[in-house]
Formats: sequence, structure tokens, C-alpha cells
Amino acid sequence: MKKNIQTIRTVQFVTVVGMALNLILVFAKAAGGWFFYSQALFADAVHSLSDLVTDLAVIFGVKYWSAPPDRLHPYGHGRIETLVSAFIGLALAGVAIGLARDAIDTLRHGAERGPAEFAFVIAAFSIVTKEWLFHWTLAKARAVRSPAMMANAWHHRSDAISSIPAAVAIAIAYFFPNLHFVDALGAILVSGFILYSAWTIVRPTLQELSETGVSPEDQEKIYRLAASLPGIIGAHALRTRNTGGAIWADIHITVDPDMTVREGHDLSHQVRDLLVNSDLNIVDVVVHLEPPSPSRSRSASSKNSDQPDLPFRF
Repeated sequence: MKKNIQTIRTVQFVTVVGMALNLILVFAKAAGGWFFYSQALFADAVHSLSDLVTDLAVIFGVKYWSAPPDRLHPYGHGRIETLVSAFIGLALAGVAIGLARDAIDTLRHGAERGPAEFAFVIAAFSIVTKEWLFHWTLAKARAVRSPAMMANAWHHRSDAISSIPAAVAIAIAYFFPNLHFVDALGAILVSGFILYSAWTIVRPTLQELSETGVSPEDQEKIYRLAASLPGIIGAHALRTRNTGGAIWADIHITVDPDMTVREGHDLSHQVRDLLVNSDLNIVDVVVHLEPPSPSRSRSASSKNSDQPDLPFRF
């Protein structure tokens, strides 16, 4: 409980700081784009505005997905965090499509004039600020293992990246007035970066919602750990699920058929504790004991013979 409270406070503090900086950048870039005639900078302001929406989603969502398991949610509430991450990614995609559409309209109908010099200064300030915010948020997200906050960090990075082509386009359009249409091209390039960032955020949520288990490499680690304890003949039938960045697992281990119930119970707890205390972010494990069978190897199996490999993966 104390860890959950600390995690909530960290997520909320980092997100509030991000919101404050985003609010400053929204006003600065919107005003700069409007008064200094830069469509790329104004589009970048819309991108920063989308950050505020996702910041609010994280702030109000963290207290729900950090709640402990209950009778109706035995696996906890981590999927709420997954849904928040998916919302962030979809919001980014929507912003990217809107920016591209507006920029294409400008190219079709032409722009009245090119951007002014101060628009470049605002874009450069945005790059520096958002890049710092990305590194700081990502470090905090890794410390508390929060996928939603990591998604928000990458949202900051996408905003920083989107300001780079905006700054370059503004500079070209300012120094070469005949090329003022480059400002609209910069806005289209911005939308491409944002779409890519949206996919990097949405893809893991699709994997989790489709019940994709851990990677083959992590499966191997789990098998090796489970089979490393004295008294265990082998391990197989591993099943895992990801919930809000945490892993829930169940695994079968083969043991001496003459082992007492008490000995088997103690051994299963040793397996659970070993896996939960590993660096795999496993929160709970259900261990099933069974005697060895002639058809099963006496060593740890790296393939779940009870669960066929399916080729479908996002």
C-alpha cells in the first residue's frame, strides 16, 4: 500500500510539472503561429494541447489503476492503465491526421505570407524544453514502472521531434520568402512523426489487450528460475499475462511423487517467491505440482507443450 501511494504521488507530481510546461508552450506556440504567420508552429501548438489532455488522463487515472485487487478484479486494475495508454496513442493519431489535413489544404490554396523570425525562437525553445521533459519523465516512469507515464514521456519526445521540422521549415520560409510553402510541408512532416509515436504507444496496448504473453526470452528465464530449485525435476505449461506493465503467471512443476503435501506446498511457495523477487516484474504466480510422466523430459521445458505457438502477433 505504501508503495502504491508513493507511485501515485510520483506519477501525479511528474504529470503536473509536464502539464504546467505544456500549458506555457501551448500559449507560446499558438500565439507565435498566429501573430508570426507560421502554420507549422501553430500546428505544433495543437500537438502540445493534446499533451494537456493526456496529462489529465494520467493524473485522474493513476489512482484507479493502482488500486489493489478485489473480488471483482482479482488481477488488479492495471488494464485501466492500458486503456489510458491506448487513449494517449489514439489521441496522437487523431492530432496527426488533423495536422496533415490542414497542411495539405494550405498547399492547395496557398499561404498569404511566410513566417516571421520570432517564430523560430519559439520553436527552438519548445525543442529544448520538451526534450528535457522527456528524459525526466521517462526516468521517473522507469523508476515506478508505469507504462502510462512512459507513454506520456514519449508523447513529450514526439512534441520535441515535431518542433524540429517546424523550426527548420520556419527558418527556410523566413530566409527564402519564395519558399514560404515549406512551412506547410513542415506541418505535414510533423504529422508523420506524431503518427509513428502513436503507433509505438498503441502497439503494446494491443498486445496486452489481445492477451499476448511475455517474450520467448522471458519465458526461458522463468523456466530456468523455476527449475533451478532443489527438488524440482522440471517445469512446463507456463502461461503469462500482462496487466498494466505487471506480469501474472501460472506454471506447472514436476516433483518427486512421494513428496508430502507439506513439502510440495513449501516448494511451490519457494518457486513463487523466486519468480516474484526476480527482475521480470512478476506480481504473482500460481504453481501447480504434478509427478513426472514418461513422455515429459526431466529437464526444464522451454516450450509449453499444452499451449501451441500461434503465429498471430501485433
